[in-house]
This record gives sequence, structure tokens and C-alpha cells, in this order.
Amino acid sequence: MTVVAGRALTRRFGDFTAVDGVDLTVERGEVVGILGANGAGKTTLIKMILGLLRPTSGSVALFGSPPARDTRRRVGYVPQGLGLWKDLTASENLDFIAGAFAVAPAPAPAGAGDLPVGLLPLGVQRRVAFAAALQHRPLLLILDEPTSGVAPLARAGLWSEIRSRAESGTAVLVTTHYMDEARQADRLILMSQGRVVGSGSEVDLVAGRGAVVVTCPAWDAAFTALEGAGFAAGLSGGTVRVPGADPAEVLGALESAGVPASVAAVPATLEEVMVLSAPP
Repeated sequence: MTVVAGRALTRRFGDFTAVDGVDLTVERGEVVGILGANGAGKTTLIKMILGLLRPTSGSVALFGSPPARDTRRRVGYVPQGLGLWKDLTASENLDFIAGAFAVAPAPAPAGAGDLPVGLLPLGVQRRVAFAAALQHRPLLLILDEPTSGVAPLARAGLWSEIRSRAESGTAVLVTTHYMDEARQADRLILMSQGRVVGSGSEVDLVAGRGAVVVTCPAWDAAFTALEGAGFAAGLSGGTVRVPGADPAEVLGALESAGVPASVAAVPATLEEVMVLSAPP
């Protein structure tokens, strides 16, 4: 069952195009990750899917119909700002939101206590928002960078819950800029400057993409030389990597700069695919 169907979704703000002709589908029981840097258009796309922003052009359907009050009752949404009332406690937030959906409120997460939500640690606030989004048993869960600023252990816990919900048949659409989180999605959509620049599994996205690894004791000199020569060099610890480059050209640039090194061709990482896919 197709839960989300977006076709040629475009949103302009004056002369600025935030989302440019995006096609997107999410099936029941599927976790789809939208991956992109800040400003890639992820949140604007989410708001169009929810019906919070009207597309400049294109169309979107939830459960086969345009976004409306009926479809909203079947959606759980955690925005970047969490959507909580900071001067209410966790229990009060859950009670209020449950009342809007005419369901029993969920228990407050451990550690929430009786403090106003605005005084709680960010990780606890996010668990409260997550509980609020789930308490009416949505068929579609939309999460806009749900673990930003959360400690690794808490992030793992939230993703365990996401996978559990998907296994029970819930469709999940989640935006993130964490590569380790993106790898937990069933399918990825890469966005850059408002456009989709790649889609599929991680294996699909990196297939046929290469990089050059530079082995050099003076890695800082190698990095500086390659940047100066116009290569999109990157650092992974003390290792210099150059995505999408020709090994011979990389070696020639290093030799011209007087930096002794060896080079080897390797498969590109998902992070490097993002760099290679970005529009000029």
C-alpha cells in the first residue's frame, strides 16, 4: 500500500526554489530516509507532504487522498522544534495532544518528572515528542531530524522504536544528516539544493562510485596541495580521500607540489556520494 505519493513537488519562496520537482513514495512498513545537508530542502518537502505548505506546483497524496484533517489523524509527526509546550510538563503535553486525537494519553518517559518540558534535557524532550506522536497509533510516522543533539545511546533507542513500528506495518519517513542513521533506512533519498540527486539503498547509491586514498606521512601537506590543485579532498582521521578523482591526476598534483605519497582507487563512501551528486 502506497502511503505517501509526491509527484514533481516544487515550492518557491519568491525567486528562491526550496524544493525542485521532487518525486517521492513511501510504502506501508517501509522506512524511507531523506538525507541532505542543512538547507537541502528536507523540511520544506515534509511540510508539503503534511499539507502545512501548499506546493507551488506538483501534487501529494496521503493514503490516496490530498492532505486533509482525515489524513492528519493517521499521521504522527515530530517536527524539528518538537511541537511541545515548553511551560507544560511531559504528562500535561501528552494529555493535551492525546485529547486532540480522542485517545488515552501515553505515560511520560522515564526521567521526565514534573518539570516543565523546557527545563528537561534535549534527549528527554525528544522522547516526550516521540511518545506524543505515537500515542494515537499512526499509520504514517514523519520525523524531521528526530535525534539531532541526542546522545548516541538515546539515538539508538529511538531508532530501535522506529524499526519496531515499521515491522508492525507503520510507514516511516525520516529526515537526517547523520550517515549512521541513514544506513538504517530501507531506502534513501539524497537531496541537495532542493533536488533529488540519488535514491535507493546504500549499495545502489555507492555502486560504481570511486575515490582515491592518499597514503602520505605528511597528510596535512597532501591535503593542502590537493585543495590548492582544485580537488575536493576530504579527511578521515589522518587519511586523505579524494572522491570521483583519477588516481594518476591526484598523484601528479602531489608530485608537482613536492609531496611524496602513494595513491589507490577505492569505492566511494555514502558521504562521498553526497559530494559527487551535488548540483554544480
